[in-house]
Amino acid sequence: METSEKNTRMHLGRKISRIRELRGIKQEALANELGISQQAISKLEQSEDIEDSTLDKVAKVLGVTAEGIKQYSDEAVFNVISNTFHNTSSDNSTLIASSLNYQPTFNTIEKIVELYERLLASEREKIDLLKKS
Repeated sequence: METSEKNTRMHLGRKISRIRELRGIKQEALANELGISQQAISKLEQSEDIEDSTLDKVAKVLGVTAEGIKQYSDEAVFNVISNTFHNTSSDNSTLIASSLNYQPTFNTIEKIVELYERLLASEREKIDLLKKS
């Protein structure tokens, strides 16, 4: 297998790990959402191949598609980031200014509320589990 082909076919477990990290989700949180142990997530992230049904469940929790996980590459992420800022100056002084003018394509308030609600639900689940103990 050629090196370039090998690099583009990075195993699914590593791709899940990278996407999880980019989304700011810890293994424990992913495990809780899937109803499995943190150790099972660790084992999953070490697996080169993953069953489609499991991949679909993980993708849903990560907020991506199973195909998105299969096609994920660090290079694509870096390309998106590098194309987000348009610094045509020869120095870096306008990089800060261009980053201040960046307008996301999503409503940041809605995303913050969504994250808050997910965290609140998670905390309620923890409280319920502690009450049952």
